[in-house]
Amino acid sequence: MKENESREMYLEAIYELEQQNGAVRIVDIAGKMGFSKPSVSRAIGVLKKNGFIAHSPYGDVALTERGRELARRVYSTHQLLTAFFTQILKLDPDVAEADACRIEHVISRQALDAIEAYMASSD
Repeated sequence: MKENESREMYLEAIYELEQQNGAVRIVDIAGKMGFSKPSVSRAIGVLKKNGFIAHSPYGDVALTERGRELARRVYSTHQLLTAFFTQILKLDPDVAEADACRIEHVISRQALDAIEAYMASSD
């Protein structure tokens, strides 16, 4: 997994957990992503160092404005791709979800704009 992809996956998970629970703890992230707490702690340290999150020892994890902006973009891309795959391509929802999760990190803005325009015109 590439560094950018890993960063985006963590930020998206934190964003979703914030939406669901408000406060986010390392144990919540580990549970959602299926990673060990030590692995998540290491990743949190890198995200904090790079200005994407705020976290104090044993405290909650919170997205910074920079982190929230990237997380929203990844989340939005994921939602758009999942909708396109299920509604337009008629893929099984589980397949659509898994494919969207992989593709969201590499798809171009041009392709996303085209999918978004197609989805808007098919309403």
